[in-house]
Amino acid sequence: MLTKKQILEIREHLEKAQNPIFFFDNDPDGLCSALILRRYFGKGKCVAIKSFPSMNAEYARKINELNADYVFILDKPVVSPDFFDEVKNFNIPVVWIDHHKTDQTIVPDFVHYYNSALTKTKKKNEPVTYLCYKIAEKKEDMWIAVIGCICDRFIPDFYKDFIKSYPDLSIKAKDAFDIFYKSRIGNIAKIFSFALKDTTTNVMKMLHFLIAVRTPYEILEESGKNKSMHLRFRQVYQKYEKLIEKAKSLIDDSKILFFQYAGEISMSADLANELNYLYPEKIIIIIRIIGGKASISARGEKIREPFVKAIKNIEYATGGGHENAVGGQVRVDDVEKFRENLKKLI
Repeated sequence: MLTKKQILEIREHLEKAQNPIFFFDNDPDGLCSALILRRYFGKGKCVAIKSFPSMNAEYARKINELNADYVFILDKPVVSPDFFDEVKNFNIPVVWIDHHKTDQTIVPDFVHYYNSALTKTKKKNEPVTYLCYKIAEKKEDMWIAVIGCICDRFIPDFYKDFIKSYPDLSIKAKDAFDIFYKSRIGNIAKIFSFALKDTTTNVMKMLHFLIAVRTPYEILEESGKNKSMHLRFRQVYQKYEKLIEKAKSLIDDSKILFFQYAGEISMSADLANELNYLYPEKIIIIIRIIGGKASISARGEKIREPFVKAIKNIEYATGGGHENAVGGQVRVDDVEKFRENLKKLI
C-alpha cells in the first residue's frame, strides 16, 4: 500500500493538472485505475498502452496531440528511457503509479515514482486500481475498483461494502477468481478485458462511455452506447473458448502445462489466469507466437524466480511481474531453449 504522505502527494498532482493524460496498461487493472482517477477529478484523457514489454517513445506524441500538461502512467512496470527523453522536452511533470516488482532502475528526476511494492508499509500486493480508489475515495465508483482488483486476483477490503450495495452482482468468496468467474460483476470484468482487444477507435468509444456511465447495470444491458463493447466481447470470447478447450485437452500428469498458439489477438494472460484457476497445482505457461517474437504469460506458485532465471542467458529476452504471475518475451527461435531451461528449474 502507498503511505498517507504519498496519497496526499498524488492528490496534489491531480489537483494541479488542468489537462492530464492517463496512460494505462492495456488490461482491466490499468483501465479501471485510469477510469477512477478520470471520473473523480473530471479532467484529462485516457490512453491505453499497447506496447510490450515497455512503454515506448511513440506514446510521447500523444502529449502534444492532446495538449497535456501532466502525464500519469498507471500499472506499467517498464517504461522505455526513450519515452522519458521525449517527455523531458515538453517540460511537464510525470507521475508514475505501479505495484510490480521490477528491475527497472532508470527513473529520471522529473518523474514522481510511486510503487507500492517498494514501500515499507505492509505489503498485500494491492493492484493499482486499489491504490487509485484510495486516492480518489469516491464510493460511487466502488464497482469499478472491484472489477480492477478481482482481475488481478485480489479481494479488496471494501468488497464487503460492495456486496451490500450490489448483492445481485456479487458472491461471497475467499478467492478473487471465484468472483471473476462465477459472478455478474465478473461478467463485466470479462467484457472490459476482451473489449480492450479492439481497434483504437472502438477502445476510445468504450472509454467515453465508461467515463460517463453511472451504474454497472448500464454495461450489462446491451444498448446503442455500448454495442461495440458487447460485439467485440462476443467475437473475442468465441475464439478464447476454443483455445481454452484445446489447452485443457493437453492436461496430463506433468507439473508444467505448455500451451502455444498464434494470432493477432493477445489472450495469453486471460488463458493463463483461467487455466491456473482450474488447475492450481500446475505451472501454466502460455506462449503466443506473432511474427518473430513469442510473448509468454506464466502462472503458478512462486513462478517469478524460475521464470526470470530461465530467460537470464537468452539474448533479447525480457520478463518480470509478481511472485505467482509473470510475463515476458523471447524470440521464436529461443522458445525451445526457454522451455528446456524452465523444465530444469522446476
